[in-house]
Amino acid sequence: MRKPLLIMSAMLVTVLAFGQKKELKKAERAIKSGDLSEALAAIDQAEGMLGGADDALVAQFYVVKAEAYLANAGESDFDSMKKSAEALKMAKESAGGSKYADRIDLARQNLRTAIVNSAVADQNSQNYGPAAEKLYESYKVSPQDTSDLYYAAGNAINAKDYDLAMKYYDMLLDVGYTGIKKEYVATNTETGEIVAFRDENEMKTNMLTGLYSNPEDRMTESVRGDLLTNMTLIYMAQNKNEKALELMAKARQENPDDISLVRAEADLAYKMGDMDKYKNLMQEVIASDPNNPELYYNLGVGSAQAGNDDDAKKLYAKAIELDPEYANAKINMAALILKGEGAIIEEMNNLGTSAADNKRYDELKEQRVDIYRSAVPYLEDAVELRPNNKELVRTLMNIYSQIGEDGKFKAMKAKLESMD
Repeated sequence: MRKPLLIMSAMLVTVLAFGQKKELKKAERAIKSGDLSEALAAIDQAEGMLGGADDALVAQFYVVKAEAYLANAGESDFDSMKKSAEALKMAKESAGGSKYADRIDLARQNLRTAIVNSAVADQNSQNYGPAAEKLYESYKVSPQDTSDLYYAAGNAINAKDYDLAMKYYDMLLDVGYTGIKKEYVATNTETGEIVAFRDENEMKTNMLTGLYSNPEDRMTESVRGDLLTNMTLIYMAQNKNEKALELMAKARQENPDDISLVRAEADLAYKMGDMDKYKNLMQEVIASDPNNPELYYNLGVGSAQAGNDDDAKKLYAKAIELDPEYANAKINMAALILKGEGAIIEEMNNLGTSAADNKRYDELKEQRVDIYRSAVPYLEDAVELRPNNKELVRTLMNIYSQIGEDGKFKAMKAKLESMD
């Protein structure tokens, strides 16, 4: 009595396998023809008959499922992309996956491209949270492409999801990520710009057009310093200054010549109020890039905060010398100059009515006018560079009134009224 049952069981498995193969073929034809609804329906039918299928058929099922959902995803359906990723994982892990290794690898490459392109679109639209999630999914699809995880962390920072960014950075540190890779470049003969290509074949193909010269392969610089810097800045943003100091010490030890780390350490010192350390570190930064006006400006801000007004003025002057249109440096210079009137006004208010006091009052009044005249050139330039800044216009208008520049006062008054 048992023998017929065994025969019936074998026949049932054969029928199910035949039915599954039929549905998979239907799904493959539907994918090729673009009938994705039909393809997904066939996948659902086949999945219901998956029990008892042999290893090769199981692997084939998941490969077809991955291809169907990838095709259905288009450029933006992330849910379909994730379903495709999960199916690829199942196909690769199945005992029969080796038979479809090439097909799995091709689907993986296509899926990663789709996810990354969708993430880039989100990033360009400033949708940083979804971009981070997609890039992390891309990394899971292709773990050897660790740069996806690095850019996922960057998008998490932009989304202000610092905990998620730290999770990704910790993962990158665990795998020893440096970002160093070989790249293939050539010089655009029209613009002189160095252009990077995806691979050697693409570079060689473009060289045939005659639009490029000087082809070469080179290694990119390490981004480990940037990674550690970003982690430090996250700790700073979270007010975890001790952790930031600890990580910064490690970063500087590993990358003693990385000037971005010196700058980050200077920022940390500034935030913690250690202005002497900030000044010393910024001098180190300036030495590495002595023609960068921003560095002098930032050091000027630090000096002003520490009460070193004379040093701040020299630094602002250097920033302006390097960049004559540096509006912020001009505004801060004017503010420092005008700061000097505070002591003068206080003394004027404390004077009496004696002849000596009246004489001293006139002297102080002239000193105050001199201060105004010293600030005017910087304020005039600042108003020209920032014509819509009402406070700048109002300040300059009031100074013109104090120094007797009636024509310029009226012009500034009219400008201010037009802004109101």
